[in-house]
Amino acid sequence: MRSQTDTSLPATTINRSMTLGEWGMLLTLSVLWGGSFFFTEVAVKELPPFTIVVLRVGLASVILFAALRLLGVRMPRERRVWAAFLVMGLINNAVPFSLFVWGQTQIASGLAAILNATTPLFTVLVAHVLTDDEKLTGKRFAGVVAGLGGVFVMIGPAALEGFGLAVLAQFACLAAALSYAFAGIFGRRFKRMGVAPLATATGQVTASTLLLLPLALVVDRPWTLAMPGLPTVGAILGIAALSTALAYVLYFRILATAGATNLLLVTFLIPVSAIILGSLVLGERLDPRHFLGMGLIGIGLAAIDGRLLGLGRRRSLSERRSARETQRPDPEIDQGRDL
Repeated sequence: MRSQTDTSLPATTINRSMTLGEWGMLLTLSVLWGGSFFFTEVAVKELPPFTIVVLRVGLASVILFAALRLLGVRMPRERRVWAAFLVMGLINNAVPFSLFVWGQTQIASGLAAILNATTPLFTVLVAHVLTDDEKLTGKRFAGVVAGLGGVFVMIGPAALEGFGLAVLAQFACLAAALSYAFAGIFGRRFKRMGVAPLATATGQVTASTLLLLPLALVVDRPWTLAMPGLPTVGAILGIAALSTALAYVLYFRILATAGATNLLLVTFLIPVSAIILGSLVLGERLDPRHFLGMGLIGIGLAAIDGRLLGLGRRRSLSERRSARETQRPDPEIDQGRDL
């Protein structure tokens, strides 16, 4: 369940068209991250939120440590790095994961995934305030306005009638997206520290496990819970192994080969995957206003990303250039006329 566009880690900028294989990895990543909302929807029927999140990050930590050992990647031991891991684990895993899981006790997985797609909108605003090199432009501001307009459309008039649990759940998901945005800015430091990307992922899920385990023991008292059924066990394994550990491996692979700009496209695809899974498997149904809101968020993301608008401008320039070439006199014909 990640912003799932994780701008928190090194941003390799490679501006080129993706290969078929990279598109395949991107689509797979969108299904894995979209699947996290599906797995959560299954698990919350039998397990409380903190227990779900602890199991998710704890199992993912074990898997990622095994991957590090297999790949020969060294895990840093410096105190300052682990202090940064603790902060990152808090704002990039513990807080947003817990908010999304609690939110899904009240709202559909597809709606939670759509609200997750607001992460880049918040990132633009946070970056404007906290950084010197990513100030808000007119185009990005228009994108943020369109995206937040989509959020208001989705939450609907219920927000004006009183804060019921469903409305609070939607605001919890928005708070999670905002937490991801802060993580996106904070996480830049790991590249400067020389920490390998996969080590960063491993460190933050390990730190979030250490942070959440005492809370889960006190609040959820997991030893008092009934043994969950096979669907719930499968959902926990899926969200840990597939939607967290494998998703991070794919994330860094795409980041290295296609770049951060192309990787941002996954933001558009995650809600689609989550809505399809929720509809086909869980029988969820979203209101028309949710799809209208998703459309406005998509327009906002497109404005922030800029490539779709840039593609239209390039096509227009290409067409005008082609028209001028067509209208230009053929030298050979002119020479024939002179004869």
